[in-house]
Amino acid sequence: MHGEQLFVRLESKQSDVCLLCHPLTFPSPVQHTIPLFPLSQGLFPDGMLPLQIFEVRYLDLIKRCYQQQQAFGVAWIKQGSEVQVPGEIPSLHKIGCMAHIREFEQVQPTFFRVLCQGGLRFHLHDVQPGPYGVWQGSVTTIAQDPEVEVPTVLQAHADRLGKVIASAQQQGVAEKLPIFPPFHLDKCGWLANRYTRLSPSARS
Repeated sequence: MHGEQLFVRLESKQSDVCLLCHPLTFPSPVQHTIPLFPLSQGLFPDGMLPLQIFEVRYLDLIKRCYQQQQAFGVAWIKQGSEVQVPGEIPSLHKIGCMAHIREFEQVQPTFFRVLCQGGLRFHLHDVQPGPYGVWQGSVTTIAQDPEVEVPTVLQAHADRLGKVIASAQQQGVAEKLPIFPPFHLDKCGWLANRYTRLSPSARS
């Protein structure tokens, strides 16, 4: 399963949704500034992201986000390092994802373990330095994936992942899966995000 990629975002004639007959309408995008957490791996909506926080610039950010129940932006590094390098401005991909902290553990005063869940995607327009060395991004959020049922031609991928989840549940180890419930195995967007996260390019 890890070596496969599921491209369910391609047009499918088997979809029951007709965007010409029922066009999707979204509010006009509003540009705003968010704190960024550049990483060498991507985050997807509803995806799971464990982090170990020890850099001084992120300790205050993460603790504040957890206490105030605020999200931060995960930006996928195109070129550069996760660790801050003086004078270096990281090159980031233009699409990122909001991260919401679900679990927070302060192991030591300067070492946190957190578990995050992906929220909405955003389009990154500009990056500027911010307080304590935390990069600030000017972004507009991207609407949530429309709910499109998995077409017959792709059902085998849903069944394969469903078997993995069912096996873990039967063995009592479902909490160890890198997937948050609920499991929307009948939704194209959710399924695509899970498979894409497991692809080699998303982990590199």
